[in-house]
Amino acid sequence: MLARIWTGFFLAAFLSAMFQWLVNDQSQIFSQIVTSTFDMARLSAEIALGLIGILALWLGFFRIAEKAGLINVLARLLAPLFKRLMPQVPEGHPALGSVTMNLAANFLGLDNAATPMGLKAMRDLQTLNPDSDTASNAQILFLVLNTSSVTLLPVTIFLFRAQQGSADPTAVFIPILLATSASTITGLLAVAWFQRLKIFDAVILTYFAGFAILMALFVTYLGSLSATLLSEKSSLFGNLILFGVIILFLTAGIFKRINTYDAFIEGAKEGFDVAVKLIPFLVGMLVAIGVLRASGVLDLALVGVEWTFTLMGFNTDFVQALPTALMKPLSGSGARAMMLETMATHGVDSFPAMVSSVIQGSTETTFYVLAVYFGSVGIKHVRHAITCGLLADLAGIVTAITVSYWFFYN
Repeated sequence: MLARIWTGFFLAAFLSAMFQWLVNDQSQIFSQIVTSTFDMARLSAEIALGLIGILALWLGFFRIAEKAGLINVLARLLAPLFKRLMPQVPEGHPALGSVTMNLAANFLGLDNAATPMGLKAMRDLQTLNPDSDTASNAQILFLVLNTSSVTLLPVTIFLFRAQQGSADPTAVFIPILLATSASTITGLLAVAWFQRLKIFDAVILTYFAGFAILMALFVTYLGSLSATLLSEKSSLFGNLILFGVIILFLTAGIFKRINTYDAFIEGAKEGFDVAVKLIPFLVGMLVAIGVLRASGVLDLALVGVEWTFTLMGFNTDFVQALPTALMKPLSGSGARAMMLETMATHGVDSFPAMVSSVIQGSTETTFYVLAVYFGSVGIKHVRHAITCGLLADLAGIVTAITVSYWFFYN
């Protein structure tokens, strides 16, 4: 499937470029497309090289945690849940610990820590994969949970809204939480259907009920804070937890009489190899996305969507926010640029800008996450991962638009 989609991006870009040239007389379109291939190739290398330091840092600390037994402890605590969600992963396997830490980092919005933790989790799961070229069920579930993961503190969106002069930068907080929850639930149910998981098992429901209660209490607390305090507290909580994890790892290593520095160096050495292996996968995916965007395919899709909804008699005020939605599965930076462009054009507190902000916080970037996570372990056959990831994206985007009408439309 990935090969067909990847090839389809180039073919769609070519057809769109021909249309732009022959019908709209835009002879510069091919120059823009070729330029985008160079720009995206360069960006791919910059992303991979930029990850080297972060990967070395966190893989080093992870090696300390592994030798101290912390990852195994976390894995045992979650064994009943993952025994049902990932039946191929043995009870107490280190992969369960690294998976949990990645999801927790995403939940708290700790982007710098989440990616290295996610790559570590994917490598741990790869040790259990009987076919190294093909994604296992556990790897697909983990990837989809990452592309749709609930982010409780979308601080960057708050900051962008504040920078653009919003009267209430955190007004999108609850809508974003509802949208990202919908995407996560949809992604989980889609994977459960493909993999025949018994998602309504009593143990699974108990874990999720406990999680929902904790999240409700946390949201209630955050909702009681002013915009300024919320920004301050979210930054404090995130950084405190992140540094607290480092101190926990080091303390456990000292308690177990581990040479923490040697263990750190041993793990950090892996960071370079992982980052370099990502470059071919990033180049392939980001160049395809770049030509798709430069060719005007997304603009043509936007016109088609607006025409369709107008024909059906629906309100089309949300259409101005759709560039963010169309870009979101393809490029995180592209979607962010679309969101900022919508804010600048229509006003930061306008309805299209509010919808765009909620969409931006609803999901992660499916194709980028797929390229990075699967690319780090050399997986070429992704099976149902794209289908489930895009279903989660669709659910998040549709929910984002719906709740935006509920919260913001006058």
